[in-house]
Amino acid sequence: MTKTIYPGQTIGIIGGGQLGRMMALSAKEAGFKIAVLDPTMDSPCGQVADIQIVAPYDDEAALEELAEVSDVITFEFENIDYEGLKKLTEIAYVPQGAEIIRITQNRVTEKDAIVKAGCPVAPYIVCNNYEELVENVDQIGYPCIVKTARFGYDGKGQQKLDSKEDLPLAKELFKHSQCVVEGFVPFEKEISVIIQRNGNGETYCLPVGENIHVNHILHETIVPARISDETKKLAEEAALKIAEHLKLIGTLAVEMFVLKDGQIIINELAPRPHNSGHYSIEACNISQFAQHVRAIAGWPLRKPKLHSPAVMVNVLGQHVAPLINSITKYPDWSIHIYGKKEAKVNRKMGHVTILTDDIDATLKGIEDSGIWSK
Repeated sequence: MTKTIYPGQTIGIIGGGQLGRMMALSAKEAGFKIAVLDPTMDSPCGQVADIQIVAPYDDEAALEELAEVSDVITFEFENIDYEGLKKLTEIAYVPQGAEIIRITQNRVTEKDAIVKAGCPVAPYIVCNNYEELVENVDQIGYPCIVKTARFGYDGKGQQKLDSKEDLPLAKELFKHSQCVVEGFVPFEKEISVIIQRNGNGETYCLPVGENIHVNHILHETIVPARISDETKKLAEEAALKIAEHLKLIGTLAVEMFVLKDGQIIINELAPRPHNSGHYSIEACNISQFAQHVRAIAGWPLRKPKLHSPAVMVNVLGQHVAPLINSITKYPDWSIHIYGKKEAKVNRKMGHVTILTDDIDATLKGIEDSGIWSK
């Protein structure tokens, strides 16, 4: 059942990070009130919310309180307690449901869902312990990547193995959960498609972004991605198949590898707004956050259009001071700082979006600024 949520009503958000904050700011533009559940007082989303519930994500009483004060509930990250969310769906309106969380918070169920949707993944096997890895790794061969089934993000929880001698490096990973062992894909580029769908099945993709990672953390997203029309079509078709298979409501980011011949391989899913979609705030006629709010509120979606090519650059802890000191030099940069208390190294603290008619010149300008060489 699709409900319509109107301005003046309250959107509850599980998770108080930057994605929740940007979601809340979009919702507030449309006149919604915001309640947030997060274990941290004064979280990035908490700073702009009307109601802050400070408690762990699996705290039943806190989830019940969120249900009481909210007309609709969404989430801003996937590592939340599935059982708690499932119970919440029985007492509150959670249009995205809990099933998408169960599937995407585990690489084993996620890969299975991608395959069932009819989309390509890297060859892989599932190993429950280190002994199984040693026994079966030859099915995949080297190089391969061992990834924990759960709690991996920004390159955490994974280990590349180039030869048999590297096997012991993966031993530690099995302490946390079973693991997926993937064949290494010799890709040319990484791209992502952010697809959004409302309860009536109305579906749109944001323009495809090309992602550049440094130390496994997203550094830049370039839009439009520098790929062929054929690859773009394959990417959007795959995102659509997966969204329909998962009966998506809200937002799904589909991360992919582009191979030499232009074919694609699906790498990961994230059932929420995504770092690689931040450019849409300035560069599109609707941002990923505004579209997400429309989708969960039962509003019609808007067909996204790119106003201008853009580059989004992440601001990590080590970049904050040099960026702040350079603000006066770059009038064309849109600067977003998330309001996190402590600027730790490699912690995402903000982002910069630059609209441009010359991607190469802009990429050079980012490098020449010296901010990101820190």
